[in-house]
Amino acid sequence: MPHRPDYDAATLVPRARILRADATPAERELWAMLRRGKLGARFRRQQPVGPFIVDFYCAAVGLVVELDGAGHAAQTDYDSRRTAWLAARGLTVLRFANAEVMEKPQDVYVAILTALRTLTPALRATPLPQGERGELKEAQ
Repeated sequence: MPHRPDYDAATLVPRARILRADATPAERELWAMLRRGKLGARFRRQQPVGPFIVDFYCAAVGLVVELDGAGHAAQTDYDSRRTAWLAARGLTVLRFANAEVMEKPQDVYVAILTALRTLTPALRATPLPQGERGELKEAQ
């Protein structure tokens, strides 16, 4: 659900709670997929981010997942400005139509997983300092 100009930070959290309780079937379907943890990342749903409430947010990698219902066709300019605002703050935004989630959930899953892998920094093994690898020191 989009941010409204008359909302302030104090109203976003209660509004997000209402949105979580009143989720669309597509939001419930995607949440079931994300919360299972199979993607290896923690997502929050209906999360305030700046002046907006985003559908799903993974703070660890800065990934926003938005679902667009039938009403989004009439607000493409607003969605573009919102996406630009989020991107300007270093967030990556993925958008899916509700129908995609309901009809092709595996495709949505793969797209989100691919984004997570792209955004997650490679794990770097830090080598132990020379001469300390597995050596036991005798007690003195």
